[in-house]
Amino acid sequence: MSSAQFTPFEADLDRETALSVLREAVAGADDGELFLERRRSEALVFDDGRLKTASYDAAEGFGLRAVRGEVAGYAHSTELSEASLRRAAETARLAVGDGGGTWADAPQASNARLYTDEDPIAGHAFPVKVDTLREIDAYARSLDSRVVQVSATIAASIQEIEILRPEGHSVRDVRPMTRVNVSVIVEQDGRRESGG
Repeated sequence: MSSAQFTPFEADLDRETALSVLREAVAGADDGELFLERRRSEALVFDDGRLKTASYDAAEGFGLRAVRGEVAGYAHSTELSEASLRRAAETARLAVGDGGGTWADAPQASNARLYTDEDPIAGHAFPVKVDTLREIDAYARSLDSRVVQVSATIAASIQEIEILRPEGHSVRDVRPMTRVNVSVIVEQDGRRESGG
């Protein structure tokens, strides 16, 4: 899975076909939408002075929801294709029954842009991340001779979503996140304490 921008209607699905299938699925409903998503995550753990684990995960897919009254029909797939979208629409449509719902207006946009779309996984090369963890380890050990173990983790993820509403309105969001955790164990007179 590439780090290029997530564009499901250019690469995987025809937008007009997806919109038509969505409209069929929610006909007679009160609300509904097509939620498309791609997620990638990476985690590096540096423990006892060495890289202990490195993991990477990637997934994409969609969810289709139809709501009528108190009943919600939801179907999802990890396959972005017209065939899987049509199967999901049939399942979600079961919640609508014979219809008769009153369509809800689309939610009003109220978002303030809080961060950039920069990809925290692709933003820095793997060796740079390992060197950063090595520097954290060395720094923590340099603070006190009683430090006997340092564990440092860099975890990064990016979630890209697009929500398509039956009236044709769509919204996109990119949610990058990076987290650094450091845990230190110190020992004195045979007694160990840890903190992070």
